[in-house]
Amino acid sequence: MPPVDIEEFYDEDERRRSSAELELGIEWRDKYGVRHELNWVEDTGELYVMREPVPREWADPFGGIHVSGSHREDETEVEGMTVSVVGLVSDRDELERLVDGWEAAMGEPDSVAWLVARLRSGGVLGPGDPASPLTT
Repeated sequence: MPPVDIEEFYDEDERRRSSAELELGIEWRDKYGVRHELNWVEDTGELYVMREPVPREWADPFGGIHVSGSHREDETEVEGMTVSVVGLVSDRDELERLVDGWEAAMGEPDSVAWLVARLRSGGVLGPGDPASPLTT
């Protein structure tokens, strides 16, 4: 599923609107400092991330201007937070086992790397999966 905005995410499956959700931190940061939120939808088993917008251009402290990402005309950009499903986790016990220690890990630099490693070791992400919604 390509990244979508939160309303599109809920519109795609009505079970998401009525389901209990578990929030697993709103301050996950990748190596670039981009903030992610991690959530789990009980009725669908979906583990998803919301990622804050990534700037296309930024200035470094020495006056350099950097540009990232694709500028292809056929690429659709979503404004605001984007939502991506990163995997399926069957029940809350499995989820809690999978991300045990997340509260402490989230405060570390590049905490997303810890999360990706846990999801891979738990079989939610395969070894070859790029985990693209969790990286920039």
